[in-house]
Amino acid sequence: MSDRDAQGATDIEGIMNLLPHRYPMLLIDRVLDFQPNEHLASIKNVTINEPFFVGHFPQKPVMPGVLILESLAQACGMLAFKSVQDTLTDNDVLYLVGIDKARFKRPVQPGDQLRHDVSVRRVARGIWIFQARGSVDGELAAECEIRCTVRTV
Repeated sequence: MSDRDAQGATDIEGIMNLLPHRYPMLLIDRVLDFQPNEHLASIKNVTINEPFFVGHFPQKPVMPGVLILESLAQACGMLAFKSVQDTLTDNDVLYLVGIDKARFKRPVQPGDQLRHDVSVRRVARGIWIFQARGSVDGELAAECEIRCTVRTV
């Protein structure tokens, strides 16, 4: 399968070509849709095999909120990297520089498919500002504003 198909979709190989994250920290399984410098939709299939479920919480497994935010930040990273990938070098890294207005609306549990919908609000002085929403079955699970910047390491 190619890393890219209809409407900007990207499979796991394409994601791993752009993001430095690997298991257990890679929290995107597929990009569904992409519009450069505008919007990206992706998914994370949440399974009981995730290492964090052993301790959060064994009797009622819930995906930690910070990992939901991390998955949204990775989706923002994919949007930024896919938007400027022709100008990137192998030494460029996208760093998270801030999360504001984070709100959690429902738990994310094993068996859920967490959908990320992220959009660029603006890019100013090298800082990308995104609006990010995570949902399960169309129901809002979390939302926030994310700030990132590209740096050469």
